[in-house]
Amino acid sequence: MPFGGGNKCGCCQKTVYFAEEVQCEGKSWHKSCFLCMVCRKNLDSTTVAVHVDEIYCKSCYGKKYGPKGYGFGGGAGTLSMDTGEGLGIHPAVVQAPHRPTNNPNASKFAQKAGGSDVCPRCGKTVYAAEKVIGGGNSWHKGCFRCAKCGKGLESTTVADRDGEIFCKGCYAKNFGPKGFGFGQGAGALAYSQ
Repeated sequence: MPFGGGNKCGCCQKTVYFAEEVQCEGKSWHKSCFLCMVCRKNLDSTTVAVHVDEIYCKSCYGKKYGPKGYGFGGGAGTLSMDTGEGLGIHPAVVQAPHRPTNNPNASKFAQKAGGSDVCPRCGKTVYAAEKVIGGGNSWHKGCFRCAKCGKGLESTTVADRDGEIFCKGCYAKNFGPKGFGFGQGAGALAYSQ
């Protein structure tokens, strides 16, 4: 312990006496200084998240340093329009609109680059955390969409043809049976002589 009765506070650098001390990551803090660096909420051992020498509540820490993108950090049933500018985060550029695959070589081996999977839609590497497999290829979650209408697909709604993926509706319209009596549905009028 340094001369003067106690350690220095990790926030204000003044002496921290035993009665007002909170310890975190080997440092001492005044109870009144043990606050989130962004929202200034009081912290305790269950709500603190440390990054280098800074302390945050878990919510602000997740917004500033957690994963970004669709499906991350919002919690169940929440929709947030917070871009994080208050945390010093600059919003990402808006993603380009949907575009069909233009890969002339749809073979699985042609899409490999250095042993990793390449998305046939955008041509970029597909990592395990974002991989969706469909139509014999690995896709990014954001690229796993119908080539005609751009609708997001799932394993139960995907149909593939020549290395491209479609929703079942677009697949039926474009590649299903044609002619009189097809695609009319139950209860439709049928031609009879």
